[in-house]
Amino acid sequence: MKKTNNIKAIILAAGVGSRIRPLTDNCPKSLLKIGDKTILEMMVSHIQACGINEIVFVLGYLEHHIKDFVGQNFPDLNVHFITNEHYADTNTGYSLMLTEEAVKDSSFIKFDADVVFDIEILKNLIASEHDTCLCVDKNINLEAEEIKVIIDDKGHVIQASKEVNPNDAVGESIGIEKISSDTAQLLFAELKEMMKDKANHQDYYESGYERLIAKNVIFNVLDITGLKWTEIDTVEDFATAERIFLHRVTKTLG
Repeated sequence: MKKTNNIKAIILAAGVGSRIRPLTDNCPKSLLKIGDKTILEMMVSHIQACGINEIVFVLGYLEHHIKDFVGQNFPDLNVHFITNEHYADTNTGYSLMLTEEAVKDSSFIKFDADVVFDIEILKNLIASEHDTCLCVDKNINLEAEEIKVIIDDKGHVIQASKEVNPNDAVGESIGIEKISSDTAQLLFAELKEMMKDKANHQDYYESGYERLIAKNVIFNVLDITGLKWTEIDTVEDFATAERIFLHRVTKTLG
């Protein structure tokens, strides 16, 4: 595994999680429990186990819950909390833009805070020869809500969005990406330019990726097919996460 000294982690956790209500009425989605562990606890534990100890959180909805949880459970973590004051009216592109000062000239791995995943995915991502890449599951039923990925004959990403026709896609981007320091600088510049127009405030960060791809910036794909993961958007997704991971969490704790 490559050294991770200069890689930071970014966790985007500002959202309300409205589609999984009432579970999120009084609890951020990332603090929902799969077995005896919260989604966030599993994520941060994996990040630390892979040698990354600096994490940038973008918070918004019920942010004090997450700050308190991290402070109590990971007191030695080198952590930066950034508040998206406009979390109710913006999306992940805006949230990611806010991390520029905390990231500075580092590479980073970005996590959507609602993804539960096998640690092998993160190990493989860090070890990948590609400095900038999206984790993609090629064995999945693609529907409207998924971020679907199209690649060219070199394996480079051409498109990554919900609007992609499933028949053209190679798979789904799972919400975990590694971004090189050089690409990060370009990405932050692109996001800042995008967010000057309020019409773009609801855009996902993938819109920034696609704008860079159109300028010939290369985004690669890491095939994580066969490894366990799920994104939790709905009550049904939550049940899926319990089915996939509960036995593993229980085994770890017991």
